[in-house]
Amino acid sequence: MAETQQGTHNKRAIVTGGTRGIGRAIVKELASGSYRGVLFSDIAFIYNSCDECAEELKNEINFPNVKIHSFKSDAASFEQTQATVNEILKKLGGVDILINNAGITKDNLLLRMTEKDFDDVIATNLKSVFNCTKAVVKSMVSQRYGRIINISSVVGLIGNAGQSNYSASKAGIIGFTKSMARELASRGITVNAVAPGFIQTDMTSKLNEEQINKLVQNVPMSRLGKPEDVAKVVAFLCSNDADYITGQVIAVDGGMTM
Repeated sequence: MAETQQGTHNKRAIVTGGTRGIGRAIVKELASGSYRGVLFSDIAFIYNSCDECAEELKNEINFPNVKIHSFKSDAASFEQTQATVNEILKKLGGVDILINNAGITKDNLLLRMTEKDFDDVIATNLKSVFNCTKAVVKSMVSQRYGRIINISSVVGLIGNAGQSNYSASKAGIIGFTKSMARELASRGITVNAVAPGFIQTDMTSKLNEEQINKLVQNVPMSRLGKPEDVAKVVAFLCSNDADYITGQVIAVDGGMTM
């Protein structure tokens, strides 16, 4: 098997939702190669908006051996995703790692939630995982190697009032992860999910101090997590040290769901 497939060097990764929050931290963590010498030759991130954020991120990453590529696309669109991933595969010559991170929230109590609120969240958070996985899996099966890491959420495990759409999408990711793990294990492809708790991102930055204090009351470690806390777990799952881990959901939540 070629070094690009089984070794720790020259991995090629795709990260969706890569310009902000957790996705941004993942791109930077993978580029740094800080976990056990896992080195990347190419990291492509897919984003839907904020061209400035994409350029800023590319400029922030200054590792001469890593090429960073940005692709603007709507991960919720099957057609756009197929076209974008095909372009990435052609440019990179294949892909070793897919990190499905794209996500939005449109919170409301069910009595006030619109059909569009529900459909938009399901499409961006859950259907995008199908779209991207479908687009890369043939390439991974052909090389008999791959790592797929899906970013779920603790609310996919325990639910949350006012987030029925978001919770449903993140619970769906867990079911999809376990099914894909069973389908792809014999092809040398592992599929796992990471379930972040309350993390310091754009989503939580909208909360006031009182709301944040209320949130952390449910967290044994009494603080919000950082995007880097999630990114380091993702980097581990990309490494050869995680060769025998598949179909798992790893909560990064300060003990919230234990």
